Amino acid sequence: MTQPSVILATASYDHTIRFWEAKSGRCYRTIQYPDSQVNRLEITPDKRYLAAAGNPHIRLFDINSSSPQPVMSYDSHTNNVMAVGFQCDGKWMYSGSEDGTVKIWDLRAPGCQREYESRGAVNTVVLHPNQTELISGDQNGNIRVWDLTANSCSCELVPEVDTAVRSLTVMWDGSLVVAANNHGTCYVWRLLRGNQTMANFEPLHKLQAHNGYILKCLLSPEFCEPHRYLATASSDHTVKIWNVDGFTLEKTLIGHQRWVWDCVFSVDGAYLITASSDTTAKLWSMTSGEEIKTYQGHHKATVCCALHDGAEPSPS
Repeated sequence: MTQPSVILATASYDHTIRFWEAKSGRCYRTIQYPDSQVNRLEITPDKRYLAAAGNPHIRLFDINSSSPQPVMSYDSHTNNVMAVGFQCDGKWMYSGSEDGTVKIWDLRAPGCQREYESRGAVNTVVLHPNQTELISGDQNGNIRVWDLTANSCSCELVPEVDTAVRSLTVMWDGSLVVAANNHGTCYVWRLLRGNQTMANFEPLHKLQAHNGYILKCLLSPEFCEPHRYLATASSDHTVKIWNVDGFTLEKTLIGHQRWVWDCVFSVDGAYLITASSDTTAKLWSMTSGEEIKTYQGHHKATVCCALHDGAEPSPS
């Protein structure tokens, strides 16, 4: 199989993962995932593998093969895995689970290398661009910074007591962190470096983005510069696009019929892919705010999507 330059995948409560041709909207591969629902999808930086976070395992699938079987399974979580991601060279993977832990996995070795206890069901984990800190958000409203060099929790904050942190996102240059919660609020902090390498969170803005839940928040990528956007996907069926300069509302993406669970920017920030309970995923133009393509094929809620349309990192 020749590798398409754009990898687009979605997963649904129908227990399938689907790969799509982004331009035509054609589904060219379906993987059955009978064991559990898939909560999160992530593509490795080299575009070779797709990680599917389920309950309670993470499975790695070969993107360039037609085999329905995973090439690897990571099995030490004991509940839903809600977050998964990769270090920039693809050497290791991180995950967060409703079992209350954040874990680090060496992709070339079985078993979990490190484990951090959050004491609350983890909903979201992001890797700081410096590649040495993980930031997690949990069901109890805690945000924690895990310093991978010191191997400890370097910072804790609670933006709103007993309000679940659903989603975290960090600006590509490490300057901002945004946390979205179940009350439709986004908290924005400037990330400052003190004398220590430790992150200092300086409150910058509180944004009442939606009346419903925010299920995903996402800051735009580096190649979107000089534009900087924050996308918020909500249970109110919309995705809102905010200008990070002043957090003014730029656009509201209207077209999904049910909750919007996930979203991902194209590498240049010109497009956004969204996944919804209405069973579809959609491709949107960021310039017009219009829907360009609908990906139809799932039979139940489509709850996560992954896109990699950038260049593979050059081998170091």
